[in-house]
Amino acid sequence: QNIIYRGCFRVPENLTNTLPATLMHSNLTVEMCSEFCSKKEFPLAVTRGPHCHCGFPTVHFPLHSSSDRSLCRRLQNMSTKAEMPRGEDYGLVYQTPVQDTRCTDRKFLPTKSKAFVALSSFPGAGNTWARHLIEHATGFYTGSYYFDGTLYNKGFKGEKDHWRSRRTICVKTHESGRREIEMFDSAILLIRNPYKSLVAEFNRKCAGHLGYATDRNWKSKEWPDFVNSYASWWASHVLDWLKYGKHILVVHYEDLKQNLVSQLQKMVAFLNISVTEDRLLCVENNRDGNFKRSGARQKRFEPFTKEMKDLINKYIVIVDKALRDRNFTGLPKEYLPR
Repeated sequence: QNIIYRGCFRVPENLTNTLPATLMHSNLTVEMCSEFCSKKEFPLAVTRGPHCHCGFPTVHFPLHSSSDRSLCRRLQNMSTKAEMPRGEDYGLVYQTPVQDTRCTDRKFLPTKSKAFVALSSFPGAGNTWARHLIEHATGFYTGSYYFDGTLYNKGFKGEKDHWRSRRTICVKTHESGRREIEMFDSAILLIRNPYKSLVAEFNRKCAGHLGYATDRNWKSKEWPDFVNSYASWWASHVLDWLKYGKHILVVHYEDLKQNLVSQLQKMVAFLNISVTEDRLLCVENNRDGNFKRSGARQKRFEPFTKEMKDLINKYIVIVDKALRDRNFTGLPKEYLPR
């Protein structure tokens, strides 16, 4: 059974009154609790001494670890859960195999949107993942400047809609020409570390949305040619949107991964949609979607030569300065140095 440990939290006094399903067993195990909660169709199982609670992530039932991480680790490693010292005060949170469905309903906008919003990124920057998050957070489909049957089949129903229909909450685009940018009233500009973006896009080009490029791909002339042309496009994409975009929200892929709920709140507010906290917590519980690469990834190796790094680093400095000049936060520090 696929049980994932998600952290621990201090249990509020009224916890048992707020939870719909509980079980008590003197020799309670995680498996026992998870199975009980799975049968009741809850995505979370919480063990607390001999008590098992089930539920959805909420403000009182969080997925985030307690600030006392060492205590969480100690509690998690105790073999006899019923004899935990101070364990009664803490709940250990596990994700069951049951999906949290509070945010999976999606539809087209009931009336045409007044603002025509782009979700713009360089290829390989996580646009599909951002669309998954936006759709689940808002309950509305996203559109696309392109048509990708694979994405449509994976549930992105806005993919078949004409990109100018205004029936979708925002429209995916990788374009960066002045004309293509000025067609939109506003844009969420998603930026990702160019080293990661280039590797992700090269994988996609060679092996589709979920696969990995082979050793032969990396060692061929195709890879250096790809870096030479795409590295400058990574930079010009951001620079053009900063120059011609009318109203822009800059989102860094790395911030989105690290602080999902707070970044999503900004994106949803930018899209002018009001969303409950429960819905956002559900999105966090379904954060990966169908497009996380899995399976045998390529062996750890350094695909970037010194020349490639010099080229990419030069563009990182240019983009960082352009963002700061426009009063946006600069690029995350991890982009440099390599």
